[in-house]
Amino acid sequence: MTKDDIITLPNPHLRTKSQRVGLITDGILEVVEKMKSATISWDQSREHEVGVALAAVQIDQLYKIVIVRNNYDNKDDHTFTVFINPEITKFEGKLEEDFEGCLSVKDIYGKVPRYTKVRVKARDEHGKDFRVTAEGFLARIFRHEIDHTNGTVFIDHIKDNPEAFFRLTDEGNLEQLDYEKDVRNSRILW
Repeated sequence: MTKDDIITLPNPHLRTKSQRVGLITDGILEVVEKMKSATISWDQSREHEVGVALAAVQIDQLYKIVIVRNNYDNKDDHTFTVFINPEITKFEGKLEEDFEGCLSVKDIYGKVPRYTKVRVKARDEHGKDFRVTAEGFLARIFRHEIDHTNGTVFIDHIKDNPEAFFRLTDEGNLEQLDYEKDVRNSRILW
């Protein structure tokens, strides 16, 4: 699978709630491998960005599966942790705004409010239950990806905030978008 297999808005499947995984079959493990290869392919095509995580819905597989890169500060690290049926069990810390991008929302970033700490429970690819406490950027990643499994995209949290939308320039900088012209009436985003 490649970056071209990652679906983007306005694809309606991104607004569809994914189904829980019962048995972890060879087919489910194949979906996980496809998610990894699509993320790495996307990564290699982007000079200023790193694919830190992906939800199965983003490769048009409506399963509650999320992968998170083990070292998202190192673009050469192609290892991921798999979260099957992930759920946030507790929000902690404070609500903080920071930038988010998405492999399914081309070149748009947003300043999204998220809690700075979350507790997550999930199963791994072997069916073993485990829990994670995530803080800072990792907490943001979990919230973003688990939102995907519920049919929510990060722009949904900021759609009424004219100051929250940005575009990544060719030089790797973020510039604010004109809300009326570039965002509000965009068929691409909604």
